[in-house]
Amino acid sequence: MGHPAAAIGGVVRRCASVAVLLAASTAVALSPSGATAAAAAASSCPANEGYWFVASDGGTFTFGGGEFHGSTGAIKLNQPIVGMAATPTGDGYWLVASDGGIFAFGDAGFFGSTGAIKLNQPMVGMAPDNTGMGYWLVASDGGIFAFGDAVFYGSTGAIKLNKPMVGMASDRPGDGYWLVASDGGIFAFGGAPFLGSTGAIKLNKPIVGMADTFPGNGYWLAASDGGVFSFADAVFCGSTGNITLNKPVVGVARF
Repeated sequence: MGHPAAAIGGVVRRCASVAVLLAASTAVALSPSGATAAAAAASSCPANEGYWFVASDGGTFTFGGGEFHGSTGAIKLNQPIVGMAATPTGDGYWLVASDGGIFAFGDAGFFGSTGAIKLNQPMVGMAPDNTGMGYWLVASDGGIFAFGDAVFYGSTGAIKLNKPMVGMASDRPGDGYWLVASDGGIFAFGGAPFLGSTGAIKLNKPIVGMADTFPGNGYWLAASDGGVFSFADAVFCGSTGNITLNKPVVGVARF
């Protein structure tokens, strides 16, 4: 079933574009050393790439070359959507609710959920493994639940956190993952390298999710106002800052 240890945030994978699941337009690029630079408002992503956004009602927004595979926007949910993850092919994705309920679209398979389990803390995100035959769910205390062929690499379930976890992303080789807290603090497990964080930066709004780049040599952090923080080889690809949303965006994903 999984590895109870608590839970965390949301993400989607493929290509080199980021899916900012938020609500503003500030973009800041950071290197692991902490150097910052304002990112251009226009997206620098190639024209044949793109991303999905997901809102708390499960409404899904497609940008660039991504295809719409479905949403829960017209479904009455028991609990709000808190994260999203794409299959390795980019031909499907999963949505996860705060109770760990899973909604699979396109070629995404269902490998289990915590929808019928009483959780110590709510789910806040998910990430796929590199085979597409499994995924991890993460709770706000950093507890990890692994399903399908996803391997457990560790959690923060037994650690006293300064801030709650809000998201996660898996590294490209599939041998590790990152967890991110609301202050932008990064926790790396398995083979996932630490590439920087906003843990020492005063944020205008809290971080709500993260996503890894296609090569796996960088990642994006997204704030609740739609601000994007790029690390290592991650490139700013835009935001929903100029869009009026019915519900707030709650995660970040790339395909």
